[in-house]
Amino acid sequence: MRLHHRLLAASLAFVFLAGANRGDELPRGDAKALGFSPEKLERIPALIKEAVEKKQIAGGVALVARRGKVIHLSTAGMQDLESKTPMTDGVIFRIASMSKPITSVAVMQLVEDGKLNLTDTLSKYVPEFKDMKVAVPSQNGKSFELVKAEREITIHDLLTHTSGITYRIMSKPHVGKLYEEAGVCDGLVESSVSLAENVRKIAKLPLVCQPGSAWEYGLNTDVLGHVVEVVSGQPLEDYMRGRIFTPLRMNDTCFNLAKDKHSRLASLYTVQEDKSLRKVGEKAVTTGPFVYSATVPTHSDNKYFSGGAGLVSTAGDYFRFGQMMMNGGELNGARVLKVETVRAMTKNQLGKIRVNPGNAEMGYGFGVLSEEGKKDQNDPAGVGTFAWGGAYCTYFWVDPKNELVAVVMAQVAPPNFTLGTEIKKAVYAAMTVEK
Repeated sequence: MRLHHRLLAASLAFVFLAGANRGDELPRGDAKALGFSPEKLERIPALIKEAVEKKQIAGGVALVARRGKVIHLSTAGMQDLESKTPMTDGVIFRIASMSKPITSVAVMQLVEDGKLNLTDTLSKYVPEFKDMKVAVPSQNGKSFELVKAEREITIHDLLTHTSGITYRIMSKPHVGKLYEEAGVCDGLVESSVSLAENVRKIAKLPLVCQPGSAWEYGLNTDVLGHVVEVVSGQPLEDYMRGRIFTPLRMNDTCFNLAKDKHSRLASLYTVQEDKSLRKVGEKAVTTGPFVYSATVPTHSDNKYFSGGAGLVSTAGDYFRFGQMMMNGGELNGARVLKVETVRAMTKNQLGKIRVNPGNAEMGYGFGVLSEEGKKDQNDPAGVGTFAWGGAYCTYFWVDPKNELVAVVMAQVAPPNFTLGTEIKKAVYAAMTVEK
């Protein structure tokens, strides 16, 4: 269960020029003039180096920006240990669950277009979800009964992870086993089935709670990715390229990585029992219910576009995405979302329900730092900060109060969650002027 809790925490850890995304093309700012101590910011690469020396990661990248200007960008370690290829700011990473905020933006664009409503039932777009059942464990936990869902799943439920759909890796009693037996893909390994087929498999399985009654992390965003395909009439990758990646000049963000970019993809490592790092090869790795593969983005015939876990990106690309959200849906003249849509996405949409552990709130695709969450987690970020992380040790946060965007990326499984937390502390420790 320890691994499962860590995986859950990972997911919550709470353009300017054309061409390939490189650090020297990002908008630069003077750290001191923007309220940061340049000397204290050097703690960030030191933390990455420490993690490398302890063999917790092979290498990593950290980016910090304030008021739209990058004030710190550092790398340490290796992109690939075996070939001794150094880490650079142009390295491409598997971002896993950091795909979720991007897919959520795609959904909200369709809401703005009037093609989708938050109150729409999922069955309107995927009829197989019309009559769902909920698995209710017995008191002794050894069996379960199926009861009828009290209402249908809505788009709102999917965006807030309150639909009752789960992940196999969460090992929810009985249902996790049913996911495994049905061959449901969690999005971290190659799949012979399409996104649509996988979603239909999920529809045949019971929910783990009544829709809208609890926060349960799961394949909600993969389902939303398929809804985007149904509504737009396009494969998810094509839709995202046209409506999000191209306007924001996120040139290295995609599901299927072009062959001429394979050399820039960070190698994925796993931590062995002796605390050493072992490169994940072409074969999938299975650790209990956690199944993952390093070759998903380079698989030539991949048609499973996992909206919840399948994207690759760079620190620079994801900064552009985060800055667009910070700016209220616009970046460098390209408007991706309306201001009011961004406000809705980044405020609590759970009512009295909370994301646990951490007492975080949940918007549409983003975890949101609440007053109680800030206190419980001793989080230095401003209340209202929205963030998300990925199961391979990637993490970002956007702090509107302090006009701050930060991205941390590495590639290891299970991930080193401490790295992102410590870098966040270092960022705020280096701040000399709060807004």
